[in-house]
Amino acid sequence: MRLRKKGKDTVPNLSLKWEILPEDEGKTVKKFLREKKISRAALNAVKYRGGSILVNGEKVNVRKVLKAGDLLQVLFPDEEASEKLRPQDIPLNILYEDEYLLVIDKPAPMDTIPPRNRRDGSLANALLGYYEKIGLKTAPHIVTRLDRNTSGLVLVAKYQHIHSLLARAQRSGEISRRYIAFCEGVFSDPEGVIEAPIGRKPGSIIERTVSENGRYARTEYEVLKQYDTYAKILVRPKTGRTHQIRVHFSHIGHPLLGDSLYGGNTARISRQALHCREISFYHPIREEPVTFVSELPEDMQKLEQ
Repeated sequence: MRLRKKGKDTVPNLSLKWEILPEDEGKTVKKFLREKKISRAALNAVKYRGGSILVNGEKVNVRKVLKAGDLLQVLFPDEEASEKLRPQDIPLNILYEDEYLLVIDKPAPMDTIPPRNRRDGSLANALLGYYEKIGLKTAPHIVTRLDRNTSGLVLVAKYQHIHSLLARAQRSGEISRRYIAFCEGVFSDPEGVIEAPIGRKPGSIIERTVSENGRYARTEYEVLKQYDTYAKILVRPKTGRTHQIRVHFSHIGHPLLGDSLYGGNTARISRQALHCREISFYHPIREEPVTFVSELPEDMQKLEQ
């Protein structure tokens, strides 16, 4: 399903509804909503920041005892973005959009969120500008981030509650991402696993490195095509450490083409040859599995020729 609302009319707040089944009779609203993974923080926002809880159309508090057949509705309050984030009219390649989330195909170079030395031009700036255009009162909630010079799919929640559900799924490994990378050298095996902890490189606020004191990281890969001096690789990261794919392939002696930060040659491409091609997850509201795919950008397509 793909939803777009044009114009400046305000989009209604996030609203979730449930019909109470016999097995849930006797539960309080609070207990029922916690079982639906609505956090304490979300309930406090509903209570104190302009939201409402309705049972059969009447306002109630969380102590209300539910009966079978009741219609429970939660209206979440409007959200505000940080005053430091400026909305910008930047084109977005939206592959999917519904009432709850978006899947964006991010180009390179583009920051996911503004770094310390730039306030403009990021995906977050573009999202806030888009929300203003369609009349949605919320903040950018980016679930899966990409480096500035990594292209491909980014999952975005429209509301804090949806972000909370997706972030929980991401922590438990229920959001799967597949990348295409072009790595230097000749691979001796058609597939492999890189398991090496990653931490900050001493003396740098940007670089990461394999370190005994780092956090556990696992990357699985498959060689799709071997060229004379480099290879096209399908990458399946099983953890989400900063720069994980770039660090891991550099660690095994196969840095990404174009990745000057981690030893990659920039003769064929001027940025790391890394693209998030596919993302799969279980939709937190529609309760169905979904998968989205993005084609390689032009600069990486040239590496296949």
